Amino acid sequence: MHYHSIFRPDAFQNQVIIVTGGGSGIGRCTAHELAALGAQVIITGRKIEKLEKVSQEIGDDGGKVHFVVCDNREEQQVKDMIAEVLEKFGKLDGLVNNAGGQFPSALENISANGFDAVVRNNLHATFYLMREAYNQWMAKHGGSIVNMTADMWGGMPGMGHSGAARSGVDNLTKTAAVEWGRSGVRVNAVAPGWIVSSGMDNYSGDFAKFIIPSLAGNVPLKRMGTESEVSSAIVYLLSEAASFISGVTLRIDGAASQGTRMYPLADATNSHSFNGFHRAFIPDVLKAQLGENSGSDQSQGESS
Repeated sequence: MHYHSIFRPDAFQNQVIIVTGGGSGIGRCTAHELAALGAQVIITGRKIEKLEKVSQEIGDDGGKVHFVVCDNREEQQVKDMIAEVLEKFGKLDGLVNNAGGQFPSALENISANGFDAVVRNNLHATFYLMREAYNQWMAKHGGSIVNMTADMWGGMPGMGHSGAARSGVDNLTKTAAVEWGRSGVRVNAVAPGWIVSSGMDNYSGDFAKFIIPSLAGNVPLKRMGTESEVSSAIVYLLSEAASFISGVTLRIDGAASQGTRMYPLADATNSHSFNGFHRAFIPDVLKAQLGENSGSDQSQGESS
């Protein structure tokens, strides 16, 4: 059984693409899809065990993968990682800035260290990776970058530190698209809403018990998204079909970021998930709600 992508099998043949946070969640799914489409995928993250496991999965499925342990918050590690990829593979066609993370907290309870850590993880790291990909390769050869943001259009109550960082990524994406267009570099972003992903198992307490199980009810399509639905958007933005798309942040949220609280959401019909990831699974926090099995792999993971 292999990844069921809507794109042609050789769409990324001979391309070299980095996926940060590739050891779990959306990054893992995206790495699998790109490898299934012929890319030489490089996955990065902080935990070698996760990178080894995903590399084994992709290799078993017939894909080409290499991993590099890298803390994207550390500027020098990012510089060294990009240099290693270029030395080993000779080029860099694409960068997926997927890695990130946050913790739930009201603004008044976030410490200076906590705020700085989340902004550094989601915004600073994204900038380091973009800059090094551009300076070390893409400035002279072109390329495509896809950044990860979130549904922060109406603020992010309960995660204000992440909302501030993700808003910064949205603006950084637009700025880079303008400045780097002269080099043939396209820079876009995706903004997932509530996605069924292993990252949900990182939360605990009332957030895990009450908030996460209620999310689908606040989406006009009355469901959460799948990792595959985010991955396919990322893959499209990386592809030649999106050659004239740059500076865009694509919302992948089932219209959850639209409308107002005054508009009641009716029960939805005819809304079906796309799940092309043959190794997808349901996080523990949602198993009671969605069922025990999804895909062929039930392994656990977390956002890098």
